[in-house]
Amino acid sequence: MRRRSAHFDGSMLMNTLIRNAVKPMLLAVSLLGLSAHAFAETRVDDAWVRATVPGQPATGAFMQITASEDSKLVDVASPVAKTVQIHQMSMKNDVMNMGQVASVDLPAGKTVALDADGYHVMFMGLLAQVKEGDQVPLTLTVENAKGVKESIKVTAVARSLTADAHSGHGDHSGH
Repeated sequence: MRRRSAHFDGSMLMNTLIRNAVKPMLLAVSLLGLSAHAFAETRVDDAWVRATVPGQPATGAFMQITASEDSKLVDVASPVAKTVQIHQMSMKNDVMNMGQVASVDLPAGKTVALDADGYHVMFMGLLAQVKEGDQVPLTLTVENAKGVKESIKVTAVARSLTADAHSGHGDHSGH
């Protein structure tokens, strides 16, 4: 009859520990992350950029943003321009004015339009002409009511100079 060794097998103990303790914890943490993400979704639709003529220093980007919880758009970045800002068109004393704003409120469940007549994204100091059909990468930063920021990568399609906010379809990406 063969006798079992009383020898301590550290690798077997470690494998058992990983299998019985660590793996379920990792699974639980990953599921928590997925469920939190599912409840805090920001969707970007119909993102587009107005195409430019050679030498034009600036252009605008437009889109529809829908957040699942009260949030705000706090920043936009893109490699196509030296400066990217959030702007708003507004009427003051019968004169249309455009200026930079710190953020755009995104009420829960409501679609906010970034268009030529209101809030929009301005690209200033363009590094090259934006031609019709170009794919322009954008990174939007959205901050929820708790101060948690989310980066959303979007590809905006460049449309002709005569395009308005209701023509064609841009990238329907988002988180």
